[in-house]
Amino acid sequence: MDLKLITQNVVDIAKEVGFFIRNERIKFNYDNVEIKGVNDLVSYVDKSSEKLIVEKLMQLPIDAGFMVEENTISEKKEYNWIVDPLDGTTNFVHGIPNYAISIALEFKGEIISGVVYEVSRNECFYAFTNGGAFLNGIPISVSKQKKLSESLIATGFPIFNFEKIKPFLVCLEYLMRNTHGVRRIGAAAVDLCYVACGRVDAFFEYNLNPWDVAAGSLIVKEAGGNVCDFKKEDNWLFCKEIIATNSSIKTEFENLIYENFKVN
Repeated sequence: MDLKLITQNVVDIAKEVGFFIRNERIKFNYDNVEIKGVNDLVSYVDKSSEKLIVEKLMQLPIDAGFMVEENTISEKKEYNWIVDPLDGTTNFVHGIPNYAISIALEFKGEIISGVVYEVSRNECFYAFTNGGAFLNGIPISVSKQKKLSESLIATGFPIFNFEKIKPFLVCLEYLMRNTHGVRRIGAAAVDLCYVACGRVDAFFEYNLNPWDVAAGSLIVKEAGGNVCDFKKEDNWLFCKEIIATNSSIKTEFENLIYENFKVN
């Protein structure tokens, strides 16, 4: 399989569907918002985008199943597309920038190709196994910050399932006092890509799904970064929690999260 060609095809698909999303945002009305769950929003744009992405992925020369957020299709195979048609829906419906398409290709539990297209900024991040990571065709790498005290951190706030809110707030207070600051962008796929290109130095969040992190995590890895779960293990794709860092602050940051969340 030519992963470079497959990835470029996915880049083209993401940009094409991103054009649809961008145009829909211009005329979008909040009355079109639906409620999936507590603080969990969706609209016809999410659903229509997912259908478009699935249709176009099915035309590629690869026999793959699908794991998609809006459940327009569900079928598992040896290869699987993991798709979030609009990561950052809450940003989108409120007219706040930073929402993205995330598409990853998984093979036997490993992500081998990933594309994240941040629609509002027209930024396309992508990577494939052993091929490096790119932003709009230009190679990217994680930051070289060596100390947590000199780092900028990204996170996501829980919107439901507040069982881990106490250790989360402990970590947040420590990071507020001991780093350059904390940013909450509102789209995990974008957070991961910002780690990959060095805009932030680390990211952590819990209560995530595979389609939130699959593509972005590969991009981080191919950009020279590190990804793990809160136990400092490799179950980040399915355990609903993730840490991403550059190489230099990896141990310090992972230990902070691990020590505060290990009893939860």
